[in-house]
Amino acid sequence: MLARPEQLLLALIGEAAIGYPAWLLAVIGHPVIWIGAAIAALDRRWNTGSALRRRAMGLALLALVAGGVGAIGWLIERWAGDGLAIGLVIVLATTGLAQRSLDDHVRAVAGPLLRGDVNAARAAVGRIVGRDTQALDENGIAVAATESLAESFCDGVVAPAFWFLIAGLPGLLVCKVVNTADSMIGHPDARHLHFGWAAARTDDLVNFIPARISGVFVCLAGLGGWATMVRDAGHHASPNGGWPEAAMAGVLERRLGGPVRYDGEPAHRAWLGDGPAPDAGDLQRALWVYRRACVLLWAIVGVLAWLL
Repeated sequence: MLARPEQLLLALIGEAAIGYPAWLLAVIGHPVIWIGAAIAALDRRWNTGSALRRRAMGLALLALVAGGVGAIGWLIERWAGDGLAIGLVIVLATTGLAQRSLDDHVRAVAGPLLRGDVNAARAAVGRIVGRDTQALDENGIAVAATESLAESFCDGVVAPAFWFLIAGLPGLLVCKVVNTADSMIGHPDARHLHFGWAAARTDDLVNFIPARISGVFVCLAGLGGWATMVRDAGHHASPNGGWPEAAMAGVLERRLGGPVRYDGEPAHRAWLGDGPAPDAGDLQRALWVYRRACVLLWAIVGVLAWLL
């Protein structure tokens, strides 16, 4: 039977090489889409009443969806056993990883920006960030895409890989449920302040170690950034997001963070790093740091596979 590090290495390389096939997405969708649909349905049905009730129902939502998806993953692993069906576990694991899709989405921003097509780059970055993008210039677009790249390296690559190593396919799938729930309902707005509390706090816990590992990988891949990461990671509003973002700011020797707008309302954020804001060329550099960090992850998993 292939050990978990061997399964994960095959999943990482396979997802980076092939990604999630577009035809399969068109035919049956993506597991994260199914998870999101379940969360959205329960949000509409259960997110009512007092603050205490909303917190309780938000916790119930997380337990139900994560528990159900985790149980499915456990049953698949048990059924696969040590036979050829272990390939199904590896294929399903690729759906929880986002190396290729993240690279594709950020390249869709960097390409037009390098050509001076700010409008196309602005439209592309609007697909991967939640902030208002209508008024972003080249630097604002590069900041948004670089921050998304760094943070998503944790959420979409390192965290699911980490939890696969710890708990196999169930661990990876539960990690994706928590990340999806946090992105959908874990916002401190009027509707989700209480209902999304459990999702937000659980996401902080699930990503606590992976975020710090991600920061280390970015620094190793970029041959620097350590001092900036240590100095500025804690300035981020998230207990985890600051680690890969501050590491990327340090590697690039550029400044990330700063004020943005969400739904027309200003949001004041701390600055991460020093120097000018990144431009199109810096975003391209960030992509290469990200790619090297992914290869570094493969190497570490490969070493674990060899040792175990």
